[in-house]
Amino acid sequence: MTDTASRPKLPLLVLGQGTDLHTERGVECPGDLPPASDPELVERARAAKAALGDRVFVLGHHYQRDEVIEFADTTGDSFKLAKEAAARPDAPWIVFCGVHFMAESADILTSDDQTVILPDLAAGCSMADMAAIDQVEDCWDDLVEAGIADRVVPVTYMNSSAAIKAFTGRHGGTICTSSNARTALTWALDKAGDGGKVLFLPDQHLGRNTYARDLGGPLEDCVVWDPHKPMGGLTPEQLDAATMILWRGHCSVHGRFSVEAVEAARRDIPGVKVIVHPECRHEVVELADEVGSTEKIIKTIAAAPAGTKWVVGTELNLVRRLGQQFPEQQISFLEKNVCYCSTMNRIDLPHLVWALESLVEGRVVNPIRVDPDVAHHARIALDQMLALPGETHKD
Repeated sequence: MTDTASRPKLPLLVLGQGTDLHTERGVECPGDLPPASDPELVERARAAKAALGDRVFVLGHHYQRDEVIEFADTTGDSFKLAKEAAARPDAPWIVFCGVHFMAESADILTSDDQTVILPDLAAGCSMADMAAIDQVEDCWDDLVEAGIADRVVPVTYMNSSAAIKAFTGRHGGTICTSSNARTALTWALDKAGDGGKVLFLPDQHLGRNTYARDLGGPLEDCVVWDPHKPMGGLTPEQLDAATMILWRGHCSVHGRFSVEAVEAARRDIPGVKVIVHPECRHEVVELADEVGSTEKIIKTIAAAPAGTKWVVGTELNLVRRLGQQFPEQQISFLEKNVCYCSTMNRIDLPHLVWALESLVEGRVVNPIRVDPDVAHHARIALDQMLALPGETHKD
């Protein structure tokens, strides 16, 4: 066991209370990645992880900073990491270096004997927060009042709270990731039948891009439900005519990539290829050479020949890591004034060390536990996604 009695406590703002930007890096966006943690913390992380051995399993999302990824036992997208946790039943503690909805999914999929830990409870997701369960329940009541709820199948993006996933399970829908959204949407439209509709939560851009770009549906079939307006700001006639009812939500990072940035990249970098995530706005996706999930972006660049020039429209930590991994290619970030995911970056090395050393001392901090009834119905929706044919289920 490491000796912690004689050294100072870590200067943490564990619940995100306060504005000490030195310890709470990721709150502001200075236009560059935060500095690496000091060597003492690196050694403390190694010592705590070694002391815990196989009793702890550390998950690192692709968007995490390098200093955290260094200590991850596995890296990936949110659903892959949740499945990896479930595949380690002998590890009583799962430390999820990601955001809150990811830790919830891991808790749903792991056994009752395992505890999922989120090093900073303030590591949330702005997109997931754009669809509160009360708002979604009110939306469904409005659809019932409009006489169309019996023709609506919900499809919910993995980037959502457990409560929204449970809503989806209770109403016969499915969860999707950005790589299997086309299959999920096809399934939902088939289930809805002639005149049927999909309520797509919470990212309007992924829903629109999947329907229009992947399935060839007309954009006029899409309407946007604004939870802050009566009846979502829509008329009964608009709802009746629509095929896709898109929740007014978006990713605070991907939603900021612009047409102007794509045009500037093509002007300034001859021969460049533009690859973006489908959470980007439709007009940006339409201009890109490649569109795909986080895993697809990684695999596409990994398979490209030396000398290829890429401008990448996704989270900054990942883009810079790709530049380090593939120096034989020219890899640039699509829009220089867009920051990394600030909520994801709340999981820094000080928080990880605090969580690990607490476990060494016999204390479990920041456990993530989903209500059993919510977990049951969310699992129904997740299982429906797993039943979709031929998919890899990646973000």
